[in-house]
Amino acid sequence: MTRDIILLDGATQPDQLDRQIGGGSLIAFTAPAPNKTTDNEDSVAAIPYGADAVVLAIADGAGGLPAGRRASRTAIRSLQVSLHNAIDDSTLLRTAILNGIDAANEAVLEIGNGAATTLTVVAIEGHIARSYQIGDSEAMFVGQRGRIRAQTMAHSPTGFAVEAGFLNQREALHHEERHLVSNFIGTSDMRVDMGAEMKLNPRDTVLLASDGLMDNVHLHEITELVRKGTLAAAVSSLTNLAARRMTVETLHQPSKPDDLSLILYRKPYRASQYDK
Repeated sequence: MTRDIILLDGATQPDQLDRQIGGGSLIAFTAPAPNKTTDNEDSVAAIPYGADAVVLAIADGAGGLPAGRRASRTAIRSLQVSLHNAIDDSTLLRTAILNGIDAANEAVLEIGNGAATTLTVVAIEGHIARSYQIGDSEAMFVGQRGRIRAQTMAHSPTGFAVEAGFLNQREALHHEERHLVSNFIGTSDMRVDMGAEMKLNPRDTVLLASDGLMDNVHLHEITELVRKGTLAAAVSSLTNLAARRMTVETLHQPSKPDDLSLILYRKPYRASQYDK
């Protein structure tokens, strides 16, 4: 039931969770930026939706604005309430998520002090997945051979430039405007990018991550680390690499200290299910 939301803390120390949920395996991680004296502004959640469905979410409270942590927590809780009401009313999950995003936007606006947050959501029902994107936290679906089957677009000047072909991924990672974001929960002009339905292939990995990961690790490094092996090993490798980049600047690698959160999720491979 949606009352059983998994919401990581990670305010001042790293927090990690390994859980079976929605018919699959999940590892979620969050940690404040190295040497940070204020709370982690990321919120990470998994919300069950019946026996074989789960909604994964990462919200990154806007840095430099008031109440970033409160904004990200408020967005996640608003989404949870919408899902709880929807499962009782037999509402379509897509409708419930869109309603929850609208409710989250209103709730963050009602904080009344300019707070804002990104919100990236992936809903998985059986072996069908769909993404919902506001801001620059990202989601992607990675096949066992490392091919990115789908990826959300960061709502930022560099994200739009990559999508249009003006920048490649490496250039965007080092761009001076990488930190700018053009779409938030908590604004009157918030918009949602909803991905197409995607059937997960055997051994696909679903990844959601805040910019603490995406701004410090190259895309090819991410796909190589998540495409095979255990989820636990992938999370350990990704977080260690990102932390090392944040704390040690080198000439040719990114180094952008930030709160870091990610979710990795896989469905077990059962041939009879995938053949349907």
